[in-house]
Amino acid sequence: MITEVTDVALFKQKALAWAAKFDTLCYLDSNSFNDPYGKFDTIIAIGAKAELTTNAGDAFAQLSGFKNANSGWITGFLGYDLKNEVENLQSNNTDHLDFPDLYFFAPEILISITGNTVEIIGEQASKILEAIERPELSKVEQQPAINLQPRFSRAEYVETVEKIQQHIIRGDIYVTNFCQEFYADNTEIEPLSIFRNLNQLSPTPFSTFFKWEGNYIMCASPERFLAKRGSKLISQPIKGTARRDADDVIDKTIIEELRNHPKELQENVMIVDLVRNDLTHSARPGTVKTEELYDIQSFKQVHQMVSTVVCELRDDVSAVEAVKNTFPMGSMTGAPKISAMQLMERYERSKRGVYSGAIGYFSPDDDFDFNVVIRTLLYNSAKKYLSFHVGSAITYHADPGQEYEECLLKAKAILEVLGVTR
Repeated sequence: MITEVTDVALFKQKALAWAAKFDTLCYLDSNSFNDPYGKFDTIIAIGAKAELTTNAGDAFAQLSGFKNANSGWITGFLGYDLKNEVENLQSNNTDHLDFPDLYFFAPEILISITGNTVEIIGEQASKILEAIERPELSKVEQQPAINLQPRFSRAEYVETVEKIQQHIIRGDIYVTNFCQEFYADNTEIEPLSIFRNLNQLSPTPFSTFFKWEGNYIMCASPERFLAKRGSKLISQPIKGTARRDADDVIDKTIIEELRNHPKELQENVMIVDLVRNDLTHSARPGTVKTEELYDIQSFKQVHQMVSTVVCELRDDVSAVEAVKNTFPMGSMTGAPKISAMQLMERYERSKRGVYSGAIGYFSPDDDFDFNVVIRTLLYNSAKKYLSFHVGSAITYHADPGQEYEECLLKAKAILEVLGVTR
């Protein structure tokens, strides 16, 4: 069923509120960002007629079989610790969320929104439309302040960064993404309200609300991991972050400083080289190219430096294999990739899980689109455990104190919706 709506923003809010009553939901919202590779403004996958839950081992092979058995839409997430399947690695840090490494489902209902056009795929589509448009929206409640705890004190973080820089001096790595967790035990939240507040405060092109078996992902990601459009693969790593300022003149000065900052340029180009190398495993020879380097994209909370790397997919590489060949994304690992992942397992204090992983979809035409899970809250309602990670790129020239402040800048919107003040 295809229909037109006059107030898209209101329809999206009502559709999400209706869909959130189901046990399984994946809501993907571009927030109307101008994206040359976006095919839809919003995708809402509701209810599971089939699902796959598994951990590292043969997860990608299982995903390939699941995709083949469900030829329509499937949506889901890939956890960072699938690295242990892609490479000879281990994850030994603590994990309090107990999310699987991979979860995908084939939806009973699929709603796509492009411009003012809404398509509903599922039984009794007209009744679904009536149900969505009927209710009045409830007011978004402000979350009572959460008692967040860090895994690192500021001093411990700085000391650890200095240790990591010794590895850079020795030549073990060139750049890495060092991540830290903030968490709250015995905490009850209203996930949908949290997400609605977060998406209003920090609208981004890869925002996600994901729900299954009492677990929740509330994501305000600005970053695309990997997309497939026909025979073309697109990766858009982000490296380089700067604050926004309410004063337009100052804000433009900040953009120019970011555009010319040696450390930010250095970390961006190193990750671009890594992504180029990752794409060669799936590409037709000679087709890997950097389509755009050092582009500055401005979001409500921060400015980001984004590069675009593309290639043509070889005929003998499947969609799932293309994802596996580039996973985990270079922007969240470092270079050399394996050494950086090994070191971060040693210096970080908690399992990343879905953070640093990817959420997205495979569509019936064999295309796909996955984000990078950053700026994201994770919640296990049964355990009442709330968690989010933030990370920063560590290079030889990185200032440990400034990197800590960058982590807090990236977490600014999350801290605000949780009622946490610095």
